[in-house]
Amino acid sequence: MVKCRTDSATTLGLGHEAGSARGGPPVAPETPRIPPLPEAEWTDGQRELLDAFGSPAPDLPRRDDNVFTTLARHEGLFKVWLRFGGFLLTRGELPARERELLILRAGYNCGSDYEWGQHVRLAEMLGLAREEIDRVAAGPEAEGWSPLEAALLRAADELHTGAKIPDETWTTLAETYDEHALIEIPMVVGHYTMLAFALNSFGVPLDEGLQPRPG
Repeated sequence: MVKCRTDSATTLGLGHEAGSARGGPPVAPETPRIPPLPEAEWTDGQRELLDAFGSPAPDLPRRDDNVFTTLARHEGLFKVWLRFGGFLLTRGELPARERELLILRAGYNCGSDYEWGQHVRLAEMLGLAREEIDRVAAGPEAEGWSPLEAALLRAADELHTGAKIPDETWTTLAETYDEHALIEIPMVVGHYTMLAFALNSFGVPLDEGLQPRPG
């Protein structure tokens, strides 16, 4: 079973303590293994892809955010990833609030400060209260979640630990979501788990203003 983290820093190949799967120290190396690409070194192809972000609002991800300028080093993969990730983030049928709960929980479970910080910013723009965002760290059993929200967070945890949404959780989700949204739920968790693998392994540094995971 592949998990986002192990208890062994040696197994991860990191030079410091890895911590537990939830709320422990960041797993990313302190010094980037693959640093963000400076704008002066962008190729025409990389610039075209990065310029496609335009000039978004200050609280939205920007073309020079470290996640993009790091992944842009692999131009072909970056181009394909932008289309897939962009679909899940902006054109999927899962409601945006529920999507962000899944992403935040996936980032938290995988120990990704960068993923957490980016999606705290997005979640706040969508109207999630900071108390709700912080409560994601407490998990599905925390007081205050609706039964559906608790099921979403539980699904993220179950995918993280068992690579499958069990019947009980699936039944709860299926009472609300149609087939398209049900397909998207594990795809969203899987995509952002994969991205956390990359962010943690490359040591992508937090952009200015982003906050690491609580705890």
